Amino acid sequence: MTVLIVGGSGFLGTKLVRQASAAGYFTAATYATSPGSVAEATWYNLDLRDECRVEEVVASLAPCLIINASSGSTDWEVTAEGPIRLAVTAAKHNCRLVHVSSDAVFSGTRVHYDESCLPDPLSPYGAAKATAETGIRLLAPDAAIARTSLIIGGIQSEHVRLVHDLATGCRTVSLFTDDIRCPVHVGDLAAALLELASTDARGVHHLAGPDAVSRHGLGVLIAQRDGLDASRLPEGLRVATALPGALDVRLDCRATQVKLRTRLRGVHEFL
Repeated sequence: MTVLIVGGSGFLGTKLVRQASAAGYFTAATYATSPGSVAEATWYNLDLRDECRVEEVVASLAPCLIINASSGSTDWEVTAEGPIRLAVTAAKHNCRLVHVSSDAVFSGTRVHYDESCLPDPLSPYGAAKATAETGIRLLAPDAAIARTSLIIGGIQSEHVRLVHDLATGCRTVSLFTDDIRCPVHVGDLAAALLELASTDARGVHHLAGPDAVSRHGLGVLIAQRDGLDASRLPEGLRVATALPGALDVRLDCRATQVKLRTRLRGVHEFL
């Protein structure tokens, strides 16, 4: 069975590639700038803005499963339109598609969001992710969409790198005490995505940890784990800035969690 991990050189993608390879799948993975570090995978350069290249890679591999773990940040063509191109191609070649989305699709007005809640994004990134979700559900209705939150692991995680930089004085930005999310461990998320992919689940699913913490609270936990001085982490209020996006978004994952053997641990357990 061939598995294609789109965005395989990224933080989550690397973990997916390793777990898929360890599970015995023939694993192919894509990258935008340079191949990833997992030697067991076969690597392909792929720009999701290039419709012909998307078709070429999928047609040549004929994968049974595609997991889209790519991240184009606020690049609309990559983050919004790219997954839709991938969905069209997956449907054309009868490939199972699992797409990784984000809690950024929500405004935070409700605070608690389950899988039935409709997107109401406040940021360009959230709008791009919401657009991708809508296109995928229309064009590949059998696909599974997995919304997640802050992905944490080792120093490869951008959130962990930021804490290290702040604690050592390399950066001076503030960690917000009013910006609250439900972090998930990268290993748990990768395992849950592969398990979800092995089922016939379709539509939207939530995969995040059960513990809600602020960005600053998360930073303190990371600093304590890694032996850093947490008192050096600057505090701030996001509400006092002009940054777009929600303040408090907590993904309710109970409906998805009961269907999975993989347990999504809370941040207070894995940090």
